[in-house]
Amino acid sequence: MTASSREPVIIAEIGCNHKGDLEIAHEMIKVAAQFCKVDIVKFQKRNPRELLTPEEYHSPHPNPANSYGETYGAHREFLELNIHHHMQLKEWCEEWGVIYSSSVWDMTSAREIASLDPKLIKVPSACNLKFDMLEYLCREYKGQIHISLGMTTHDEEEKIISFFEKNGRNKDVVIYSCTSGYPVAFEEICLYEITRLIETFGDRVHSTGFSGHHLGIAADIAALTLGASSFERHFTLDRTWKGTDHAASLEPDGMRKLTRDLRNVKKALRYKEKEILDIEDVQRRKLKRI
Repeated sequence: MTASSREPVIIAEIGCNHKGDLEIAHEMIKVAAQFCKVDIVKFQKRNPRELLTPEEYHSPHPNPANSYGETYGAHREFLELNIHHHMQLKEWCEEWGVIYSSSVWDMTSAREIASLDPKLIKVPSACNLKFDMLEYLCREYKGQIHISLGMTTHDEEEKIISFFEKNGRNKDVVIYSCTSGYPVAFEEICLYEITRLIETFGDRVHSTGFSGHHLGIAADIAALTLGASSFERHFTLDRTWKGTDHAASLEPDGMRKLTRDLRNVKKALRYKEKEILDIEDVQRRKLKRI
């Protein structure tokens, strides 16, 4: 398996790492765009009352230390930015020269984010079998649909891709190899899943990406060599902040290095254009012993 011919697309997933604060979200956009130089900044959109069962909504957060409310529902409501906030986020992204996107977790959120007409919308692993929502996106949204395949069986993967084929949208789909854990141990990243996805679906979808929740950036570089072309990592300004995702996120310098290394390694993944490169010719005349 060789690397993708496409240039790497780097996505900084802010998600809910803004802690429900619009100004923190703005600062994260600026840092991701100007310092980290990513291509895309991605948020999340949920309607907690629609997404959660009453029992889930009124239950305590499973990790109280990370909770922003007395119940899990209150926690999710606290972190949620409304559609008008997302309109502002999209404007800020455009001002700072980065593409805006968001994950959608329910039908209401899909409708709201689609109304903003972003270049891409993400369907998280948790929601990739919500076929009513997928049908809405196929019918009403014309941009790329990115789908993570964490915690998804092979049969379910086939159902998802077949669904998009039946709706004539499969070539607008980017699928992501993903292990759904926060954070994920190296032995559970399972990079060869990228190879399997490309071999199974590569000619049926637009492209294959890698969504990582691991530590460091070495695995992302390996993912590039296996053929991934889109790279999504959670992004935070401070990994010690309160919240579930911060520990599995990259801080600004880590995201900057990831972007730099992916683009540089992409340049290196090529054959020599001739047997002796110009840079070698001088050294050959000077050093080669025949």
